[in-house]
Amino acid sequence: HPSCQNNEFVYKFLDSPAGPFTIHFWAPSFKWVISLANIADMQRPVEKVSTGQQIAITATGILFTRLSLVVVPVNYNLASVNIFMAGTGMIQLYRKYDAGQLLDGIVPTEEKKE
Repeated sequence: HPSCQNNEFVYKFLDSPAGPFTIHFWAPSFKWVISLANIADMQRPVEKVSTGQQIAITATGILFTRLSLVVVPVNYNLASVNIFMAGTGMIQLYRKYDAGQLLDGIVPTEEKKE
């Protein structure tokens, strides 16, 4: 579009290999919903937070942050959402640890004999 060509920043953004006309833009944009949901879950009682889910969210965030910085095109949108994702997962895991419930649901407990 001619009006975009006059604005170098807008033109570069729209024409970028990770711009809004590619999956490289939209996939990480929708991934923000997971991080926002994890923030909302910080209001939930800690016993209702799943340790396994938070390990998965944290690991995904760490692994995909690294990946987003080594692939071509480098995807800073993907890196930022995954840094945020790993951070919210670590906060949730700390909440579980602080409450003494980190291993609840992960390590089987011995049943009481009556």
